[in-house]
Amino acid sequence: MDTTAQTTTTDHNIWTGMTATGPRALRAWLVELGFIEGVLVEDGDLVHHSEMLWPEGGRVMISSGRTDDPHFTTPVGGAMVYVVTDRPDEVHERAQALGATVTRPLEDTDDGSRGFSILDPEGNSWSFGTYAG
Repeated sequence: MDTTAQTTTTDHNIWTGMTATGPRALRAWLVELGFIEGVLVEDGDLVHHSEMLWPEGGRVMISSGRTDDPHFTTPVGGAMVYVVTDRPDEVHERAQALGATVTRPLEDTDDGSRGFSILDPEGNSWSFGTYAG
């Protein structure tokens, strides 16, 4: 096995996945927050797979919370997501308009980042900020 450090990378992004008791309602809430609706694969009341696109890059996958499938082991409300944005003040205003529970107020940090954290209606933690690594 080659254990040498990788000197070049190709950025394919990482897509966070979460389960929800109301995946369609969560998708609608995320649209109000600034996400764009992506693919939606459903069967009756069950959302098998869906994607929400962040306009500045990245995606989140949302599916129905299920106990009958080992691929969906994350408990509803158990996700933590960090979203990079150049416009944290605008996103914060939208979050306030939605009545989101703020868990960390909009603030500037010592490392030069600006951001805040909220809970979505399912209890997932979302942080939005300018820190991009």
